[in-house]
Amino acid sequence: MKIIGETLDIINRAELLIKEGKYPEAIALYETLHETNPEEESVLLMLAWAHYDNGNTQKTLHYLETILERELKRKVFTGFAFDELVRIYKQEKKFDKVVEICRKVVDAQPQDVGLLAELGGAYLNAGNPEDACLTFEKLIGMENDNPSFYCRLGEALFAAGRIPEGQAAYMQAAEIDPEEADRYYFLLANLFQTKDNYSEALPLLKNCISANPSNSLYYCALGDILIALGRIDDALAAYKTAIQYDNASAGAYYNRLGNTLMKAKNFSQAIDAFKTAIGFDAAKPYYTGLASAYEAMGFVDIARELLQKVNSPA
Repeated sequence: MKIIGETLDIINRAELLIKEGKYPEAIALYETLHETNPEEESVLLMLAWAHYDNGNTQKTLHYLETILERELKRKVFTGFAFDELVRIYKQEKKFDKVVEICRKVVDAQPQDVGLLAELGGAYLNAGNPEDACLTFEKLIGMENDNPSFYCRLGEALFAAGRIPEGQAAYMQAAEIDPEEADRYYFLLANLFQTKDNYSEALPLLKNCISANPSNSLYYCALGDILIALGRIDDALAAYKTAIQYDNASAGAYYNRLGNTLMKAKNFSQAIDAFKTAIGFDAAKPYYTGLASAYEAMGFVDIARELLQKVNSPA
């Protein structure tokens, strides 16, 4: 659209109305432009975002989908409307719609690995891991030396309950990219943790530490697993090692330790962890954790006093 004269004046007035929060008036102006320039996508975008600012997401989606349909007919796919539609649908947790949009785009651009990866993730979020597996397998067929695709496949296989195959996919990623092997082991360990399979996660964390012994977060993760296995003393030692490598984060690490101990119902030791965290960094969340630990121990009055103290004006 060639922006001249009256058209530019309308756009300027609409933008001013948007800044003033007068969305219906701005929308009316944009609709006037759309009537006179029905093929102009910049006007459709203006309408879409004006409706979004006005709280009408359905109208926003309508205009973005209109732009997407036009984009799909071109040889060069820009994907702007697609990106925004996916973002909004994810934000609203409408994962079936994300799948629908992704499938439509992939049908038009079947060799685009980025779009295929988005489709695989959409299948996972929508609770369809088997189709996610098929999608990531297709990606590996297109780029069999890409470790991230093996990781995504491994994630999908875990979601589908195909644990040994999922583990093999992560190991393949580590074989392709040995310099980053500890990162793939860590991702795999996290998946085993989500399945409460700590005995499988433990050796993986130890491999991470062997490959990268100065990564303090690996020691924290190891400590979390050891707590789940009931090995509290070993867990405390792991956290202390983490702090040796990153003393500046000691408060945050002890707070994490306290929360992990709370989940394991080790309330007395959680109190000690939160107190230590406060000793390093007297942040409000640490006091909240300490109060929760005291309350779990039955010391309701102490918990109430702590919260009153931390919430009272300075």
